[in-house]
Amino acid sequence: MHQRYWNQCMLIFKDNLEGTTFKHFFEPIMPINIKQNILTIQVPSQFYYEYLEEHYIDLLKKTIRRVIGPDAKLEYSIPVANKTGKKSEKVVLPSSPVQIKLANPPAPIADQEKINPFVVPGIKHLKIDPQLSSEFSFANFVEGECNRLARSAGLTIAEKPGETAFNPFFIYGESGLGKTHLAQAIGIRVKELMPQKIVLYVNATKFRTQFVDARLKNDINNFLHFYQCIDVLIIDDVQEFEHKEATQRTFFDIFNHLHQRNKQLILTSDRPPVDLQGLIDKRLLSRFKWGLSTELQIPDYSTRLAILKQRAYLDGIRFPDDVLEYVAKNVVDNVRELEGAINGLLAQATLNKKAITLGLARSAIERLTKRTKHEMSVDYILQTVSDYYNMEREEVLSNTRKREIVQARQVAMYLSKHFTKTSLKSIGVQLGDKDHATVLHAIKTVNNLKETDRHFKVEIEELETKLEYH
Repeated sequence: MHQRYWNQCMLIFKDNLEGTTFKHFFEPIMPINIKQNILTIQVPSQFYYEYLEEHYIDLLKKTIRRVIGPDAKLEYSIPVANKTGKKSEKVVLPSSPVQIKLANPPAPIADQEKINPFVVPGIKHLKIDPQLSSEFSFANFVEGECNRLARSAGLTIAEKPGETAFNPFFIYGESGLGKTHLAQAIGIRVKELMPQKIVLYVNATKFRTQFVDARLKNDINNFLHFYQCIDVLIIDDVQEFEHKEATQRTFFDIFNHLHQRNKQLILTSDRPPVDLQGLIDKRLLSRFKWGLSTELQIPDYSTRLAILKQRAYLDGIRFPDDVLEYVAKNVVDNVRELEGAINGLLAQATLNKKAITLGLARSAIERLTKRTKHEMSVDYILQTVSDYYNMEREEVLSNTRKREIVQARQVAMYLSKHFTKTSLKSIGVQLGDKDHATVLHAIKTVNNLKETDRHFKVEIEELETKLEYH
């Protein structure tokens, strides 16, 4: 019965939709059953569910009521990958307020109580939400030469948190290579194996904001007590602690308390510990060097292709093999850009009512590459800084010791680190053939001047605005 109803609905959809849209978003839908005028359909992924709800909810509602009856309702069933990589069933609540009935949502990780982890509890053994995204599991983390050591260490830690030599576990690498994914995957696995463990993921900026609020409210003791209750503490982007002396001292106390009690610490950064020059508390820097530091590198071609295939599978999207191969060969910097390229390609095909072909992929990737290279290259930043200070590029790159020129070059180095994924060594080579240490010194100098010179801070903010909105 449900198949017959759905076949009638599909005829209506086909008459009302452009061919590419029908093929990509309606053909993959499968009817599951119908009970009491509630039709259950399976969509390939959360992505499909959200897209249908946003763009085609009126068509869906009118069609099922026309075919089944005025009281007809709709349920979605969504397959998700479990920890073995196989798909199981779940259902989700709708994102739109339409009158369509869906089944109950899935339970959160470890079926635990959802409480804001940043509200100081003052209560021992409080259940908290670990702030983990189920999307960032080991099942979804594609292994390659670029991350094999880090992934292996992460699995070992998850089985015995705080009991291995990998404490702290310091994961570093450039933006978009999977640091957050791996760190959260460890937390997810810990909760699967040991639900009683208190796990918490928090970005370093959020940690500092909560610390500042606690100081203003004279509530530091409760703040410390909360973090000292954690069994597995994951701090993302610890480079944000640079030049924040009070935050560093407080985190040092938390670090020591947890480490001495064999609690697991997992830290991520865009640089290895030795390059975190803004850590004023050198004791904290020494702690970061304990345990294991491991780098996530840019994935090679075979790993990039595997990532794209898995992303397409999890999202339930059909891409021709030659399209995936082309994207894998031409988007090489990081995983985030890979996934962004695929999402952009799908959106372009749908909005422009075109089939996903190799030609469309070439056009989309070429535009993406041109835009990225033009807007976010060290050379472009150099030209922007030179124009702002009314200097010639050659002056900024020269070996003169004139204060204003040296400062302009330091600003260019600082902005290059902030706006590009270029290594410190490469930034130095492109900006006057300077070494790695000179670039680090420039970044530190600019940060210090921003805190002490209001006029200079305004200059940096104006330059950042020019680069962000060019």
